[in-house]
Amino acid sequence: MKYLLAGAALLFAVVNTNAQGKKSKDGWIQLFDGKTTKGWHTYGKSTVTKSWKVEDGTIHLDSKEKLGGDLVTDEEFENYDLKLEWKVSQNGNSGIIFNVHEDTAQFKQTYQTGPEMQIIDNDGHKDGKIHKHRAGDLYDLIASSSEPVKPVGEWNIAEIKVLNGKLDLYLNGVQVVSTTMWDDNWKQLIAGSKFKTWPGFGTYKKGRIALQNHGDDVWFRNIQIKKL
Repeated sequence: MKYLLAGAALLFAVVNTNAQGKKSKDGWIQLFDGKTTKGWHTYGKSTVTKSWKVEDGTIHLDSKEKLGGDLVTDEEFENYDLKLEWKVSQNGNSGIIFNVHEDTAQFKQTYQTGPEMQIIDNDGHKDGKIHKHRAGDLYDLIASSSEPVKPVGEWNIAEIKVLNGKLDLYLNGVQVVSTTMWDDNWKQLIAGSKFKTWPGFGTYKKGRIALQNHGDDVWFRNIQIKKL
């Protein structure tokens, strides 16, 4: 198993040698070139706020910069396999929000429309004590079936796969959530969550990918997507 995981990690690294926006032979498209925020903007703006910095091949949310706003892709996606690596600071909180509908006249924040795969220091942040708010969870909707998250400060590999409503979340190669969006069960999940009074939440079948600015330091790298 150790050698299989090592091989998977090597493949992940090799895939990410391509420049931003370029498609590899197996269909993966780089969403981050490791040097710039090309292809991204702050939600509701045309540029990227100073909170988001590119450092040492990562996108870093710098908590010292008190500028709000999640980072979102310029492009919208429907039916895709998204992979990226993340690490969070001690006591930190963030998330990967997807199928975000950017219409600031109706929705002031990304999370008003997009479901979230949670990023958090489970032990250090108070939200980590809440069921369905832990690392890898489909935030406030479905708790992870297991918790393969690595210690704070280490890199984790997250994967979000959306195909015709089928939603699968993986953390460090382990499937932690599997469900179907937009059916009656999905509507019941939302009705039992904090999003129950938000009419646009979880309804859009295509949208932007967002990296959450929760005010805590978090880093992302090797961000890639394959259209399915």
